[in-house]
Amino acid sequence: MSNSSKASQRIAALLDDNSFVEIGAMVTARATDFNMKPTETPSDGVVTGYGVIEGNLVYVYSQDASVMNGSVGEMHAKKIANLYDLALKTGAPVIGLIDSAGLRLQEATDAMNAFGEIYMKQTLASGVIPQITAVFGNCGGGLALIPALTDFTFMEGKNAKLFVNSPNALDGNYAEKCDTAAADFQSAEAGLVDVVADEADICAQIRTLVAMLPSNNEDDMSYEDCTDDLNRASANLAACAGDTSIALSEIADDNVFFEVKADYAKDMVTGFIRLNGSTVGCVANRSEVIGEDGKVAEKLDAVLTPNGCAKAAEFITFCDAFSIPVLSLTNVKGYVACTCAEKKIAKAVAKLTYAFANATVPKVNVVVGKALGTAAIAMNSKAIGADLTIAWSNAEIGAMNANDAAQIMYSGEGADVIKEKAAEYAALQTSATGAAKRGYVDQVIDAADTRKYVVGAFEMLFAKREDRPAKKHGTV
Repeated sequence: MSNSSKASQRIAALLDDNSFVEIGAMVTARATDFNMKPTETPSDGVVTGYGVIEGNLVYVYSQDASVMNGSVGEMHAKKIANLYDLALKTGAPVIGLIDSAGLRLQEATDAMNAFGEIYMKQTLASGVIPQITAVFGNCGGGLALIPALTDFTFMEGKNAKLFVNSPNALDGNYAEKCDTAAADFQSAEAGLVDVVADEADICAQIRTLVAMLPSNNEDDMSYEDCTDDLNRASANLAACAGDTSIALSEIADDNVFFEVKADYAKDMVTGFIRLNGSTVGCVANRSEVIGEDGKVAEKLDAVLTPNGCAKAAEFITFCDAFSIPVLSLTNVKGYVACTCAEKKIAKAVAKLTYAFANATVPKVNVVVGKALGTAAIAMNSKAIGADLTIAWSNAEIGAMNANDAAQIMYSGEGADVIKEKAAEYAALQTSATGAAKRGYVDQVIDAADTRKYVVGAFEMLFAKREDRPAKKHGTV
């Protein structure tokens, strides 16, 4: 298979059959002062156009590595910028398929300016239309900013390379030691990549994601008919409080949960489900990872971490920009405690708190385990604006663990007294019922009935409107 056909074949694999219409096929590079001689560059190394995914209009550009290694020059960038102009006018997503050597050195300052033009279009489009990038080949240097400026990034797992500085250019490093350009690093360590898969799966998953997202920030049509029982109970749900990615799939229509950044900051789960056909963004604490064999593959502490908070805050901000309601599953007992995390944790939790509090979309919180201390306040509590708070009957909600609280309040007393007071404290101050009596929890439910309660909550909140103080933007 030639590289030339790869660029077009990737588009064909992504879009509905025979729906692609190419724009700018005749464009080629023009000679500039820095070129020794004019070079023929078919389509200037990028195929651009529009088509549909399950009937939804999308704009696509696909870099052609067979033309000057897919490098970005003046006309190459103009084609992408033109695509963004059309997408902003019509309110439809832009999907970029990346396979490029980066800046076209032959065009020097023209190419540098070209990069800036793409960055500007991406910035203007942010929060207006969804932007998705898939990295299939090289994506290095300034080109790495393109996926970083988009909402979701997919990356081919074996051959794709994503980097600002190549692994060999990093002090004390080389690719064999730590391949910082590889998909594993960019997904699990950097958190830049949302999904790692092979080419065919990437196209399939982008199609799934596009179908779940609104076309733009004024579109409320991200809906499909629901055939799943709205009152479906799940006897298994109580056992899923640890791995909330499984809990979310149990709650979802047809048990479909589209997780994003699954490999990054596993203590926090983010992704999309449908409830009664409508798309809902989900944020959830996680204390264990269940492997494909159904056994615990990894144990996690039920705490907030800097990376987990940053991951969730960014996701909530996306949902709010596109009017996607947010569901949170809370199971947290505090903050991670280590020297490295201490450098970042306060600011990261502040960003999470701000993201939840600042979002004006419908917000529902379900306490599925522990909700202790101010870490629980940051997780979409009523105090920072949750519209409805639901708690499982066995949830633990309060300032701290009852036994710890008793030991502090009754320091110096015997073990029997501590045990007795801990039991009293648990009943009065750390139970779901106790929180409900003070109005901090709206409904106390059996875990198995969660789906029908959250469906009902979002149906009730469908027409929510909330005004905020007039300002240009916040600064957190």
